[in-house]
Order: sequence, then C-alpha cells, then structure tokens
Amino acid sequence: MRAFSCTCGQPLFFDNLRCLSCGAEVAYDPTTLRLAAIAPAGDGLWALADDPRAPAPRFRLCSHRTTAATCNWMVPAERPEGICLSCRLTRTIPALDRPRNADRLRELEAAKRRVLFALQVLELPLVPRSEDSERGLAFDFLESLPDEARVLTGHASGIITLNVAEADDDYREQNREHLKEPYRTIIGHLRHELGHYYWDVLINGGTWLPRFRELFGDERADYGQALQKHYADGPPADWASRHISTYAASHPWEDWAETWAHYMHARATLETVKSFGIGTDATTLKVTPFTADVLYRQDSEGNGERFLGWINAWVVLTAVLNETARSMGQPDIYPFVLNRQVVTKLHFIQCVIMDRAISAAPEEIPPQLAVPQA
Repeated sequence: MRAFSCTCGQPLFFDNLRCLSCGAEVAYDPTTLRLAAIAPAGDGLWALADDPRAPAPRFRLCSHRTTAATCNWMVPAERPEGICLSCRLTRTIPALDRPRNADRLRELEAAKRRVLFALQVLELPLVPRSEDSERGLAFDFLESLPDEARVLTGHASGIITLNVAEADDDYREQNREHLKEPYRTIIGHLRHELGHYYWDVLINGGTWLPRFRELFGDERADYGQALQKHYADGPPADWASRHISTYAASHPWEDWAETWAHYMHARATLETVKSFGIGTDATTLKVTPFTADVLYRQDSEGNGERFLGWINAWVVLTAVLNETARSMGQPDIYPFVLNRQVVTKLHFIQCVIMDRAISAAPEEIPPQLAVPQA
C-alpha cells in the first residue's frame, strides 16, 4: 500500500469513501493506481479533483459503492458497465439476507482490493473470467450451508473459491489451531490461491517450467496422494531448511503458492513502510544478511542487489514488528523464518515476474490443469 492524501492535505487510506477531514468524496483510479478526492464532472461522471491533465479523464463510480461490498473503485467512462475491475472479478457472492454475510462480503472485498492493488503495481495480468473464459480469473465467495457439501477454499483453472466464514475471527482461529498454522488471514488465503493461478499463467507450458521443477520439484507428482500423506504424516523432519511452511513441503504446487504469497507479503509491506517514510537503516538490530550466493541467478543490471536489499530489509522489519506486537500482547505479525533455499525461491519468483513476457501465451496453457489446489 501507499500513502495517499486528500486535496485538503489530510491522509487518505485505501478503504476510504470520503475524506474524514473535509468530507470530500474519495475513490480509487485503477488506471493510475491513485486514491484521491474526486469532483463531479457532469453527466453523472467524476474526475480526480487534483488531476493536472486537461481535460481530466472521467470515471463512473463503481455501482457496488453503496452495496455490501462498499467498493471505492472507479470505472473509466468509456466502459459501458458500471462495475469496476475488482468487482468484475467476483463471480459469486453469498446470500446477503443470511446472518453475517453482508459483513463477511465487505471484509472479503476489502482484502481482495488490497491484494489486487499489489498485483497492479507489479503489472501482472488481471482479466475477469467473464471477459476471457479460457485464461481469466474469477472469485467465488461461498457459504457452507446445512445439508450441502462443505465449501473448501482453493483454486481450479482460474476460479478461486473462498469460504466466506474465513471472514469470521472465531472460524479462522479455530482452523488455525486445528491445522497448526502460525498465520491465517483473508489476505493470506487470497495471495496463496492467486499463486496457483499465476503458476498456470507464468510457469505452466512455458520456458520457466523446467527451471521450476529443478528448484521446487516435479509438480506431476500425484497431488491428492501428496496432500493425503501430508495430513496423515505431517511434513518431513527437515522442512524448515527447505520451505517457508509445513504446508509448502506437501507438494511443489503448494511450495510455489506459499512462496508466492510470502513474496507478495514482503513486497506489499515494504512498499507500505517506504511510502510512509519509515526505514530500517537506522535500527540498532543487527542481523546476518543474505548475500549474493542465495540468488537464483546473477545479472548485470543490479536486480539481484536490489532484491537482496529488500529481502534483508524484510528480515529486519519483521523482527521489529514482531517485537512491537509482543509489546502489545499480540501474536507475531510474521511468525516465519526465512532460510537460504526459500530466499532463492523468492528470487526465482521475482525473476519470473520480471521476465513474464517470455511466459506461455494463453492458448499454450494445457487444459488438463483442472485439479483443485488448496
């Protein structure tokens, strides 16, 4: 996330619909990645109040602004529909007349918008399933109902399903304890499942696939059997030296998805910290930094050095944030320890994102990957 401000000079936060100081209407422009005060532009359209361009681009407010989703995104005026990109990605929502579902949907959509913002910053493809039935992305937010099959959070062929009960603190805590997970959040779920989606988009069928198998393992290993063994026997004894979590040790697909989620956690959090002017350089905490020998590949453009800079900043930042949380009697914000192999995998993901132009074209994605991935 980034630090945004209103024309009145007061700070704006990503979920704001109005400036809490001057009362101005506020919206997010997904074309410039800006959250700002907006002003009427005639004919029911709006423009960013501080846009220096003349004439300033005009937008519609997302039609879900006043619904349970409380969406503050905008739609370019030239698009005929009144639904923004984020809301077009949501294919199914739960019955809002049932208890808690309106509040659940608001929490889920707010988390999704934050996750999508980070993907937009990285210029990763975001195409709704309704606009590309083969390659597009969709979210189904479903409720487990009596006498019906239990809703399982997961991904299959571009469809991300999330049990809306994940928006309930008690449900998440119960499952966190039951599954022995140190970290369980809506944003974490979304980033993990998006990792599966982007594996299809960026890795499968492309030139990165052999290199993925060398580092993460062969994803052709039976997925169902791997998960069954994981839940029956637990992770291998040496999992902490090779993976970011126990679940990552269950199968190469899950290793990728877990590592992808942590890459996104680090990038998004570090960008937030930097945007608000908080640095790690002045901290008295001393850690042994990761060095160039952990990089997936060396390059002559300084990208590896920049990666090491922010991954080492992440180690320092999370240590400080964890101590801060403990001072408030709260659980660790980041209850994980990065090992050398995980850092190499994180750099691999950065290399894939940077080189995504050479990934598989849409029609090259094999159609057989309809295996649900949790």
